[in-house]
Amino acid sequence: MRIAVWQCRPHPLDREENLARLRSAAGRAAGQDADVLVVPEMFTTGYDITPQDTHRLAEPFDGPTARRIAGLTTRTGIAVAYGYPERAADGTVYNAAQLIADGRTVLRHRKMHLFEDLDRTRFAAGDQPPAVADFRGHRVALLICYDVEFPESVRAAAVRGADIVLVPTANMVGYEIVSRTLVPARAYENGVHVAYANYCGSEGDLDYAGLSVICGPDGAADSLPAAGEDLLVVEVRDVAGGPPYLADRRSDLLGPGAPGG
Repeated sequence: MRIAVWQCRPHPLDREENLARLRSAAGRAAGQDADVLVVPEMFTTGYDITPQDTHRLAEPFDGPTARRIAGLTTRTGIAVAYGYPERAADGTVYNAAQLIADGRTVLRHRKMHLFEDLDRTRFAAGDQPPAVADFRGHRVALLICYDVEFPESVRAAAVRGADIVLVPTANMVGYEIVSRTLVPARAYENGVHVAYANYCGSEGDLDYAGLSVICGPDGAADSLPAAGEDLLVVEVRDVAGGPPYLADRRSDLLGPGAPGG
């Protein structure tokens, strides 16, 4: 399977423009035979927007924007993993992501770990660990930004059988260690591939760090620079001979790693 991550500048409050940009990026990724395109956190609306705008622009997971992205996946043949503000049936708003492929939702995730007031003034925290689904011969999970910085998050996905973790993110300047150290460590310690799609440029009070990266189970990383929009496409291959952490961990002492795992 071929994974594409799109590092792009945010266009806050302009959903139509963001969907147009997504169509273009999906076409380019499909032209490189990518199976899935991962784009940043809160891509459809922008991330550093007011709580009022966040709630105004929030939609159900199967709302109008999702239906248009579903149509895009049908036309292009490429799946899309993207971040957006989700309005639940009871009106609660979550920082959410979903993977849509062949016109249908394959995976959904609500951000579990809220980052400071940037998230806490806008969103409720997700209350479910990452789900795992079959996708084109692989077991795939979703996380969002800060989630991946907690070892337990990726471990929970790996214990459930994930071999690929897709991560829309909005990581800022000053936290480059996440791309350079933590994401490769999460991939290596769990024997999984991690695809981390970040913004570049600025939005509101935020300067984004870029450095979008795709890491393999051996910790090897293909990455983009800090500045500039670009598309990174990597072929996912099994890597033999990695450390047997999952097999050797003491679940009798440490717990299963995930509810029901």
